[in-house]
Amino acid sequence: MWWFQQGLSFLPASLVVWSAASFVFSYITAIVLHHVDPLVPYISDTGTIPPERCLFGIMLNISAFLGVATMYVRYKQVYALNPEKSKIIKLNKIGLTLGLISCFGLCIIANFQKCVLYYVHVVGACLTFGVGAIYMLVQTVLSYLMQPEIHSKDIFWIRLTVLLWCSSSIASMFVSSLVLYSGLYGTNLVQKLHWDPEEKGYTAHIISTVSEWSLAFSFLSFFLTYIRDFQKISLRAVVSLHGQTLYNTPQSFVADEQTLLIAGSI
Repeated sequence: MWWFQQGLSFLPASLVVWSAASFVFSYITAIVLHHVDPLVPYISDTGTIPPERCLFGIMLNISAFLGVATMYVRYKQVYALNPEKSKIIKLNKIGLTLGLISCFGLCIIANFQKCVLYYVHVVGACLTFGVGAIYMLVQTVLSYLMQPEIHSKDIFWIRLTVLLWCSSSIASMFVSSLVLYSGLYGTNLVQKLHWDPEEKGYTAHIISTVSEWSLAFSFLSFFLTYIRDFQKISLRAVVSLHGQTLYNTPQSFVADEQTLLIAGSI
């Protein structure tokens, strides 16, 4: 049995591979068509002009779905391992909520392009990366609380390292973007897809774009740490019939009523 066939490890693996592919394919398409500069453009710039915009959008929407599935399985796993620890259960619920918000932000990024609806795109980026970073923090704290009983200290230190990488990328991107869009280097820079190395603001632009790519791959690296954990879990759906037929007969109404009464008494 291959490693990705064990448990649900294919979920985080698929999330990482698919998301990385969405960045790379959009980048290659934009470069081939000369829509952006080859040297580290913004990720969003590689998904601004058709046809790469269509590819970027649909692939990121699928990434958001994979993200929701991965975060839900992580939530169920942590809950199952710590059924009586109220602190961990509360943090686990907070983590799931933050993760779903982050995935919703990714959908906004995918469907509202930077050069079309800039402020909506920025809101999506803040939800994805800002709230997503808090999700990573919560999961790192959970990893600390669960070691060494549930897993080794190594996974905690790995996640903490990736979290620090993510935080430094956010700080670098935030500062360089403030400098770049402060008005010192001209206006309407949001629509600018091609840069000359001799232009003012080019250094701040490069720092900002490198930070964005670094931030994106720090997120993917964090989900890579889930693969080993997900090898230890499987989920299954249980079918519960409320009647022997699909007709609304008086007999089935009685059966449904009894079922509801029993469920309510529990």
